[in-house]
Amino acid sequence: MSEPEVLTEVDGNVLVVTINRPDAKNAMNKAAAEGISAAMDRLDAEPGLQVAILTGAGGTFCSGMDLKGFLRGESPSLPGRGFGGLSQWTPKKPIIAAVDGYALAGGMELALSCDLIVASSASKFGIPEAKRGLAAAAGGLIKLPRQIPPRIAMELALTGDFIDAARAYELGFINRVVEGPSLPAAKELAARIAENGPLALAASKAIVRDSHEWTEADMWDKQQAYITPVFTSQDAREGAAAFAEKRKPNWQGK
Repeated sequence: MSEPEVLTEVDGNVLVVTINRPDAKNAMNKAAAEGISAAMDRLDAEPGLQVAILTGAGGTFCSGMDLKGFLRGESPSLPGRGFGGLSQWTPKKPIIAAVDGYALAGGMELALSCDLIVASSASKFGIPEAKRGLAAAAGGLIKLPRQIPPRIAMELALTGDFIDAARAYELGFINRVVEGPSLPAAKELAARIAENGPLALAASKAIVRDSHEWTEADMWDKQQAYITPVFTSQDAREGAAAFAEKRKPNWQGK
């Protein structure tokens, strides 16, 4: 039997999700998109999981859409969830992209859909669809100008050129650049996040994600709806008590 298109592994309270199509440079097909989507559902459903890491097998993150699957009539996009099961929605809990090798086209758009990015120094990013007479329709043209300077996003969209990890870090697109594989550094970052209160993490992610749509007139009221359940939770009391007692908190997620 062949291995699944997506592998999952639990490391403490971190769910590691690996696109497992190394012979195809982890090009996205329907089965892989379904596997990522199912893994993100698991992330949100299991209280013991705090963070997910999305990575690729064989030294490549994702090279984009699987053209062979496309020619067979397959779609690597899922209804309501988008390319790779992730580009049009996000789970409540944080996701870190651990990028090695290429994150191109849909692979770049998968990275854009994650909350944080750790990349190896040899990795490359780009939305080269225009070189093939296409456009980066899985979020590249929408999300990239919100995450890097719009004129640079425009240049990448119109030229289709790649940027390396150092340039991506300089632009504020990625959080860490590391020598060697990215996964150990992503796990270290995930462990730091997972030490924190789960309700606080979900609310903080949601506010950072959604607040760009809020007007100045209503932003405080909008934020209040997200943070009231956090400040009135058992975890908020536990966090204060743990600080006073100089111990690690015992989060309950309620």
